[in-house]
Amino acid sequence: MSSAENDVAGPDQLDPAVHPARDAVHFRRILAARQGIADAEQELRDAAKAARDAGDSWAVIASALQTTRQAVQERFGGN
Repeated sequence: MSSAENDVAGPDQLDPAVHPARDAVHFRRILAARQGIADAEQELRDAAKAARDAGDSWAVIASALQTTRQAVQERFGGN
Protein backbone atom coordinates (compact mmCIF):
# COMPACT_ATOMS: atom_id res chain seq x y z
CA MET A 1 0.00 0.00 0.00
CA SER A 2 1.41 3.37 -0.96
CA SER A 3 1.80 6.25 1.44
CA ALA A 4 -0.98 8.12 -0.38
CA GLU A 5 -3.36 5.25 0.37
CA ASN A 6 -2.42 5.43 4.06
CA ASP A 7 -3.08 9.18 4.14
CA VAL A 8 -6.86 9.02 4.59
CA ALA A 9 -8.41 11.31 7.17
CA GLY A 10 -11.86 12.50 8.01
CA PRO A 11 -12.51 16.03 9.25
CA ASP A 12 -12.21 14.88 12.88
CA GLN A 13 -8.71 13.51 12.24
CA LEU A 14 -7.16 16.67 10.82
CA ASP A 15 -4.65 18.48 13.01
CA PRO A 16 -6.13 21.93 13.83
CA ALA A 17 -2.63 23.40 13.96
CA VAL A 18 -2.09 22.43 10.32
CA HIS A 19 -5.70 22.73 9.12
CA PRO A 20 -7.39 25.66 10.87
CA ALA A 21 -11.13 25.34 11.47
CA ARG A 22 -13.20 26.38 8.48
CA ASP A 23 -16.59 25.73 7.05
CA ALA A 24 -16.65 22.19 5.68
CA VAL A 25 -18.77 23.14 2.66
CA HIS A 26 -16.16 21.91 0.18
CA PHE A 27 -15.59 18.69 2.10
CA ARG A 28 -19.36 18.01 2.09
CA ARG A 29 -19.53 18.83 -1.62
CA ILE A 30 -16.80 16.29 -2.35
CA LEU A 31 -18.61 13.66 -0.29
CA ALA A 32 -21.86 14.38 -2.14
CA ALA A 33 -20.12 14.14 -5.50
CA ARG A 34 -18.57 10.78 -4.55
CA GLN A 35 -22.02 9.52 -3.55
CA GLY A 36 -23.44 10.81 -6.84
CA ILE A 37 -20.82 8.84 -8.75
CA ALA A 38 -21.61 5.69 -6.77
CA ASP A 39 -25.34 6.18 -7.36
CA ALA A 40 -24.81 6.75 -11.10
CA GLU A 41 -22.60 3.66 -11.37
CA GLN A 42 -25.29 1.55 -9.69
CA GLU A 43 -27.96 2.98 -11.99
CA LEU A 44 -25.79 2.15 -15.02
CA ARG A 45 -25.29 -1.45 -13.81
CA ASP A 46 -29.04 -1.77 -13.18
CA ALA A 47 -29.88 -0.32 -16.60
CA ALA A 48 -27.45 -2.64 -18.40
CA LYS A 49 -28.87 -5.65 -16.55
CA ALA A 50 -32.44 -4.59 -17.37
CA ALA A 51 -31.49 -4.17 -21.02
CA ARG A 52 -29.96 -7.66 -21.12
CA ASP A 53 -32.96 -9.13 -19.28
CA ALA A 54 -35.22 -7.51 -21.90
CA GLY A 55 -33.21 -9.18 -24.67
CA ASP A 56 -31.01 -6.32 -25.83
CA SER A 57 -27.66 -7.38 -27.24
CA TRP A 58 -24.28 -6.39 -25.86
CA ALA A 59 -23.80 -4.49 -29.14
CA VAL A 60 -26.86 -2.31 -28.42
CA ILE A 61 -25.66 -1.59 -24.88
CA ALA A 62 -22.18 -0.85 -26.22
CA SER A 63 -23.64 1.58 -28.72
CA ALA A 64 -25.49 3.43 -25.95
CA LEU A 65 -22.22 3.71 -24.01
CA GLN A 66 -20.15 4.55 -27.09
CA THR A 67 -17.77 1.68 -26.49
CA THR A 68 -17.20 -1.86 -27.71
CA ARG A 69 -19.27 -4.95 -27.13
CA GLN A 70 -16.26 -6.60 -25.50
CA ALA A 71 -15.84 -3.68 -23.09
CA VAL A 72 -19.45 -3.83 -21.88
CA GLN A 73 -19.32 -7.61 -21.57
CA GLU A 74 -16.26 -7.31 -19.37
CA ARG A 75 -17.68 -4.42 -17.34
CA PHE A 76 -21.16 -5.81 -16.81
CA GLY A 77 -20.38 -9.53 -16.61
CA GLY A 78 -21.46 -10.85 -19.96
CA ASN A 79 -20.99 -14.49 -20.75
